[in-house]
Amino acid sequence: MAIQLAAAITSFVISFLIVPVIIKYSLRKNLVDIPGRRKIHKKVTPSMGGIAIFGGFFISTLIWVEFQYWGDIKFILVALFVIFFIGVRDDLVPLRAFVKLIGQIMAACLLIFLFDLRFHSLYGLFGVYELPLGVSYVLTIFTIIAITNSFNLIDGLDGLAGSIAIIALLCFGTWFYLVEDHVFAVFSFPMLGAIFAFLIFNWEPSEVFMGDTGALVIGMMLAILAIHFIDLNYGLPAEAPFKFHASIGTAACFIMIPLIDTSRIIILRLWKRQSPFRPDKSHIHHAIMRLGKSHSQTTLILVTMQLLFVGIAIIMRDLSDLYVLGGSILFSIFSSVFLDRLILKKL
Repeated sequence: MAIQLAAAITSFVISFLIVPVIIKYSLRKNLVDIPGRRKIHKKVTPSMGGIAIFGGFFISTLIWVEFQYWGDIKFILVALFVIFFIGVRDDLVPLRAFVKLIGQIMAACLLIFLFDLRFHSLYGLFGVYELPLGVSYVLTIFTIIAITNSFNLIDGLDGLAGSIAIIALLCFGTWFYLVEDHVFAVFSFPMLGAIFAFLIFNWEPSEVFMGDTGALVIGMMLAILAIHFIDLNYGLPAEAPFKFHASIGTAACFIMIPLIDTSRIIILRLWKRQSPFRPDKSHIHHAIMRLGKSHSQTTLILVTMQLLFVGIAIIMRDLSDLYVLGGSILFSIFSSVFLDRLILKKL
């Protein structure tokens, strides 16, 4: 664990030193997020903090991943670079959603065809094991894009996206270390350290936002870790001490809050006969803030919920995906309905 911690500390220091420079430069060049009708923040705020996150992560990875493993991870870094430049371009001059989608599909294809990151089966979910190759490719691309964008969508509140990402990265990184996948363990902790440094400047009142640059990169990273976790965990022997019997359900629990938020807003928008891609204030953090909660309080509530889902995955580690996913979905529905009832009562 010493190398993993050193990687996290290295990225923390680098990111911590870069963020103030980005804040100063962004204010000078007017690279800022301006408050508006759909924005929660009330002041002009620099929005290029994702550069510091990616910079800290990348430099630390260069230092701490052993050279012999570079053949395994170089394609992952290339895919992350594609997403990083899409994010930078979108933060500087907004891209059309279709263009961003094409870029994400390209990055996903790099991961699939060059790194062989994909679902090799459904791992027993609904009794399905084998998948046709074409179905495997399509399902993997869809999952990568869904997770990447779900994390991007939840980045709308001071400290929220960073806090959720830290929990997920800590879960994945620690598990990879325990099962001796040291490459992905080292891969996880530099991102964690960089985000932690950024979070110091992003907590309420926020001095900087991560922007699409940070949110897309972190979302893609979590998608990579989730898919690798599912495939690796399923392949462990039944008697392995750190094996989860619900591979898909456990990975979902580690990133559940972004998945819930995305599912919730799509359902609500379709219910209102609106386009699911139409931006509004129906996100879960908007709903909680309607109860009179501050940015920090809302973030802490959602962080607590995310930790509850992690707890569910650990407690139910000996049960199948059907039970873990079913239990998580039921808990999500109950929480969403309970939240809506509280809002109606307050109104």
